[in-house]
Amino acid sequence: MRAVRIDEFGGPEVLVPVQVPDPVAGPGEVLVRVEAAGVNRADVLLRSGSYHRAGRPPLIPGLEAAGTVAAVGAGVTGVVPGQRVAVLGAGLYAELAAVPAGRVAPLPDGIGMAEAAALPVVWLTAWYCLRHLAGLEEGETVVVQAAASGVGSAAVQIAAGLGARVIAVAGSADKASWVASLGVRDVVDASAADPEKEVARLTGGSGAEVVLDTVGGPTFALSLRQAAYAGRVVALANVALQPSTIDTRDFYPKNATIRGFQLTNLMEHGYDPRADLREIAARVASGAYRVPVEAVVPLERAHEAHELLERRGNRGKIVLSVR
Repeated sequence: MRAVRIDEFGGPEVLVPVQVPDPVAGPGEVLVRVEAAGVNRADVLLRSGSYHRAGRPPLIPGLEAAGTVAAVGAGVTGVVPGQRVAVLGAGLYAELAAVPAGRVAPLPDGIGMAEAAALPVVWLTAWYCLRHLAGLEEGETVVVQAAASGVGSAAVQIAAGLGARVIAVAGSADKASWVASLGVRDVVDASAADPEKEVARLTGGSGAEVVLDTVGGPTFALSLRQAAYAGRVVALANVALQPSTIDTRDFYPKNATIRGFQLTNLMEHGYDPRADLREIAARVASGAYRVPVEAVVPLERAHEAHELLERRGNRGKIVLSVR
């Protein structure tokens, strides 16, 4: 089968198209014929050798995908060959992948493969952080950092669907305008205004009940200051690749709560993502959510997808086409 492999850590140029043996579905596994694979920051970190869970090359990147079931291993129920599915796993920059059945969710009609490939990491992350960790409720205010990113653009829609007030922070005027097109009224252009002062102004000085920090580094300290009394700050990444220096006085006097999120660890400790994935996919298929796909790049040109992501010029999701 065709795949893209990393034989040594480095820049986008180390993503090399290769031919490798076809995998087979073992007991409890599903063999998926991949049609589209999502491109994520974790893939970039893996490629560069900076990912905290990285093994040693050779490695095939790819954590999320959509495709059809090619075969099922012994003991698998709930999916059958030919069924369209969304997949969480590893090594998904490939035509075929064998993944645990617990990480494969059927897809409804009405959702395309490129859209579906964006759900297992990006949308599931935003969904779990807002609904399960933050417990966001109708009428509350949520600040979404890097709102033009994949997770950010998902989060603003999920939050709005819950009846929350969204304050979206974007890194440029162009990105702020694009986030506004998703239906967000309160958008802060961080290149033109101080996000801390703007959130204070928009909340009458009280801060937000929930802050979703998708950036990390110095932004995490900002997120703590933007939180309201008894606010909840959810930290899910450090794409800044910098330490977070904080002042504990920015959160403990407010009785604020800090929650961390890492999807792979969560699943390894017992989380079954299938029910949440099915609900998200159903809402996308019904038109309740829009999955913005910035670019669809052929598998063999995965290096171009990584270059685009690393320039941070994308708005929404980048997807590899594996057909």
